[in-house]
Amino acid sequence: MFARYEHFLSVSGMLVGIVILWEGATRLFAIESFILPPPTVVMVELWSRHSFYLHHAGFTLATTAAGFALALVFGIALAVAIVHSRFLERTLYTLLVALNSIPKVALAPLFVIWLGTDATPKIAVALMIAIFPIVIDTVLGLKSADLDQIDLARSARAGKTLILWKIRFPSAMPSIFAGAKVAISFALVGAIVGEFVAGNTGLGHVILTAQGLFDTPSVFAAIIALGVMGTLLFYAVHAVEKRLMFWHVSQRLASTGTMPV
Repeated sequence: MFARYEHFLSVSGMLVGIVILWEGATRLFAIESFILPPPTVVMVELWSRHSFYLHHAGFTLATTAAGFALALVFGIALAVAIVHSRFLERTLYTLLVALNSIPKVALAPLFVIWLGTDATPKIAVALMIAIFPIVIDTVLGLKSADLDQIDLARSARAGKTLILWKIRFPSAMPSIFAGAKVAISFALVGAIVGEFVAGNTGLGHVILTAQGLFDTPSVFAAIIALGVMGTLLFYAVHAVEKRLMFWHVSQRLASTGTMPV
């Protein structure tokens, strides 16, 4: 408990220090607000139009959550299929790597053409960006299961499904959550990319519109909202990890504030 309190104080102190330096620099060097607004101006913008930013943040949050949920379901399913099929490992795995190397900004206009301008293309882009780390980490986790346990289960005539649920998945849980914590941030990026390309709702749309009007305080306000949202989403996944993996050594060490020697 003391370690968590100390961590909170250190992070809060760092943020306060950054805000003070930021405010002081803009005042000292008389920087124009359209170039770099002081934090007080950004906070006033957020407070005075909080309902506006909450509305757009809600849309971005919904598309991010939907894209992440779909990536989690399809990513784990694809990883299971890849682990159990050498053909899929040679073909589908390579295809995923090739697709991941393509800039998603280049693909986003195609999703708009195919799926329209509502939330669907944003969810699709979020799914495409978020699914790769989930597949990669889940495949690694499933392949890292104890071979002796698998051989013992096979000698007891356990089927592939039973081995998957009782041995492979528990062993892969740390890797799955590692991929999920990366994927939730990627899903947010995907949602913003989709909003940049098309749409009239979401924080990405707010940033794009404010940038065209040189309304820099609004840009910073939307960026801060995105930063808060991304942090909360990351720690939401982390909280689920702690709840489901209370038995794992990493969680026991984290709760005591110690590290293995």
